[in-house]
Amino acid sequence: MNPVYSSLGTTIFEAMSARARATGAINLGQGFPDGRGPEDVLAEAARALLEDSNQYPPMPGTAALRQAVADHYRVHQGLDLAFEEVIVTSGATEAIAAAIFALVSPGDEVVMFQPMYDAYLPLVERAGGVARLVRLEPPEWRITAEALAGVAGPRTRLVILNSPLNPTGTMTSVEELRLLADFCISHDAIAICDEVWEHVVFDGALHRPLIGFPGMRERTVKIGSAGKIFSLTGWKVGWMCAAPPIAQVLAKAHQFLTFTTPPNLQAGAAYGLGKDAAYFTEMRAGYQRSRDRLAAGLTKLGYAVLPSAATYFLSIDLPRSGVNMDDVAFCEWLIEEAGVVSVPVSAFYAQDPVTSVVRLCFAKQDATLDAALERMIRRP
Repeated sequence: MNPVYSSLGTTIFEAMSARARATGAINLGQGFPDGRGPEDVLAEAARALLEDSNQYPPMPGTAALRQAVADHYRVHQGLDLAFEEVIVTSGATEAIAAAIFALVSPGDEVVMFQPMYDAYLPLVERAGGVARLVRLEPPEWRITAEALAGVAGPRTRLVILNSPLNPTGTMTSVEELRLLADFCISHDAIAICDEVWEHVVFDGALHRPLIGFPGMRERTVKIGSAGKIFSLTGWKVGWMCAAPPIAQVLAKAHQFLTFTTPPNLQAGAAYGLGKDAAYFTEMRAGYQRSRDRLAAGLTKLGYAVLPSAATYFLSIDLPRSGVNMDDVAFCEWLIEEAGVVSVPVSAFYAQDPVTSVVRLCFAKQDATLDAALERMIRRP
């Protein structure tokens, strides 16, 4: 077996969801909503399935979806993207894989920030890249110039940024984005920006894409996800946006991964991206209300909750909550004794992990959150 994969366990998300299924625990671990998603988007995908072609769509994506992505970012983020700069993928994880395989050569150094989505490191290693890891720490989880200087080298070729950041629920600040832009330019590096949570932001905040910063237009791969935007995580429709010289190489990697994506789901995503701004405002307000409901309930139970500016997640600071356990032990206790599944944030580190923080998903109906809080009245 390939050594990159032979030593890997099952991803933490699937592992914790399997525990929930086996024990009947309430699943606040894996990040998926328990609602249906927007009915009109579902209806368009269903219509396309029955009325449009179900044969191979174009490898880079349907014309409708590629144009819809470009138009959407023009309206919502002020970006001037051309149709040719959008490549549709079967989910954002495939986009991440295609971008890494297209852009990393053996020996290239790749800067990544811990905690990080667990797919990044094995994909970089499979491409022959060398990881240079920056350790972020609670409660701010901030990127500093000193940390970047500590991982920079003559073979720095790529930076992978996830903003908003899963699992911390933080957004990269304008100052940090400027710092990263300067870093990429000075080291002639390309940035892969995993921005799947770009619409799930709260408290009136606006997502700022790194591709829009001076000097980054020609050296950024911007990745998005219909599954996150429309609360349809099972759809697995994503995309990569990049300047033509990069996009052409991304497409070559994509064609030998999934080649294409179901055309009816592309039709649904294209329709959804053109929805009125009110949809996105209401979606964010709904998740913000759920965030506040869970945060208030946990605080009432004596848990110290870290701020959540974005994503479906908020975190508990165990030491400040008076819990004398590390995150893995607490998650085990919570399943076995309270019947609630969470995720240890240490699972998002490849080395030197933070072991004092636990992640909970609030993208659930009120009844689900209230039932979990009722069970969590019992504390270790």
